[in-house]
Amino acid sequence: MAPDTTSRSDTFDVGGELTVNRLGFGAMRITGEDIIGRPADEEAAERVLRRAVELGVDFVDTADSYGPGVSERLIGEALGDPDDVVVASKAGLLRNREGDWLPHGDPDFLRNQVLCSLDRLDTDTIDLYQYHRPDPDSDFEESVHAFAEMKDAGQIAHVGLSNVSVEQLETATDIVDVATVQNRYDVGHRDDEDVLRACERNDVGFIPWGPMYAVDEESVAAVLTEVADRRDATTRQVALAWLLDHSDVTLPIPGTSSVDHLESNLAAAELSLTDEDMAALNEIDPQE
Repeated sequence: MAPDTTSRSDTFDVGGELTVNRLGFGAMRITGEDIIGRPADEEAAERVLRRAVELGVDFVDTADSYGPGVSERLIGEALGDPDDVVVASKAGLLRNREGDWLPHGDPDFLRNQVLCSLDRLDTDTIDLYQYHRPDPDSDFEESVHAFAEMKDAGQIAHVGLSNVSVEQLETATDIVDVATVQNRYDVGHRDDEDVLRACERNDVGFIPWGPMYAVDEESVAAVLTEVADRRDATTRQVALAWLLDHSDVTLPIPGTSSVDHLESNLAAAELSLTDEDMAALNEIDPQE
């Protein structure tokens, strides 16, 4: 008898209408070192994007701060504005030459940034535009209102949030329909389990950034390796498969600048984890 395996939904409807395969692609790593400037080989970066789509990826995530502007531009050049690919971007962080990520939620700045993102992505409407991080120096509700205005103006189709609490999600939902939340989350870092569960209750997509950040941590790697050996898989594939099985609203977006790593990551969508595998992974003590 075959071992019991978990069941998973292979797709999710972003905003209730944009159906995507749940394993997407994060386009942060196609920029230069430290996510600043151009990559050493722009043609190679664009090949990764095109290969992702060839392999069935129809959800690509980026941000205006990746580069800054570089990732969005490469997506616009490599993919254009395809009807069958949902492109998500973000605004609300500034960069400097030291590589810092500086929250900047001033509504006027956000309204300006969407114009830049529209141009670089070569589109009239961004499928999903996310508030990258709440800014302690800007009123959160006013920042969210700016995104609601972008939606009303037809500049964006759906609004998302990133790095928010349950309370902030609820506050934003009173202003505009929230399609997704993107917070750090992985098999070894589950501080935002309450946010994930809130997303489940409200049919909001949950995009776990850094989905493989914990795979090399000693306490996590041992369990991942044990499961990977049983399934003839890599530890990264197991970490991604766990995210897909853990909740039907998760939309993992592993990123890479390598076609080989891309193909390996996407194979996680075909990996079946047993109840025994999931139990072992669920018992991992989440790390800070």
